[in-house]
Amino acid sequence: MCLLVFAVDRHPRYSFVFAGNRDEFHSRPARAAQWWEDRDLLGGRDELAGGTWLGLRRDSSFGVVTNFREMTPRRDDSRSRGELITAFMQYGDPFLAKLEKRAGQYSGYSLIAGNLANCRLQYRSNRASERQIETGVHGLSNHQLDTPWPKLDRSVCRLGRILEKPVIETTELFDLLADREQAATDSLPDTGIGRELEQLLSSPFIVSPNYGTRCSTAILLDRSGLLQFVERSFDVDGKTTGENQFEFQVSH
Repeated sequence: MCLLVFAVDRHPRYSFVFAGNRDEFHSRPARAAQWWEDRDLLGGRDELAGGTWLGLRRDSSFGVVTNFREMTPRRDDSRSRGELITAFMQYGDPFLAKLEKRAGQYSGYSLIAGNLANCRLQYRSNRASERQIETGVHGLSNHQLDTPWPKLDRSVCRLGRILEKPVIETTELFDLLADREQAATDSLPDTGIGRELEQLLSSPFIVSPNYGTRCSTAILLDRSGLLQFVERSFDVDGKTTGENQFEFQVSH
């Protein structure tokens, strides 16, 4: 995922509301969200390295990872960041407790992981300090949690307006994620990648020939434990190519 906004325990009906875009090179093979055949995990699957960018279990374990934008070249021996999610799904909190010792094996990442049923989520990164995620509305792109990049600020504000409604529809979250408006030039962050690329990456939904938004995910967990998970997939032109929907009761 390269843009995600979410609300923890901020709505009378929903304990967790999530909207996220996964941006990736179009040439990288991946499967759309589904229940994995070999484990209790719902999410897409990176067919190159075998991990995932976002995962859920029926026991309400949840994890999502973004890369950390930096100019340091990726080491050839770096482990896939997608395995952070699959490892957390398999081992839970003990994996997070030991993660600091092996964090250097990965290129820069930001990880959000925890349990949705009790609203206990942690932020972990090998480029920033770890923290417990507090009740409220948060956003994450390719830097630290809640870094005020223009597209993140705009998306967080839009989610805030959605949260004012008594009932939330996943279509409203997809409308938020479909925003292709780029930031004004004078408000762009300087992350060392050049102004042209900063401009391209400044919209919540990215369209370009080589790299762009591959899928969008909306999650709603109501206070009865009913979870809705919807993923939409897109082609190189940003046109919808499919949608997968799942609904199930999480255990507490």
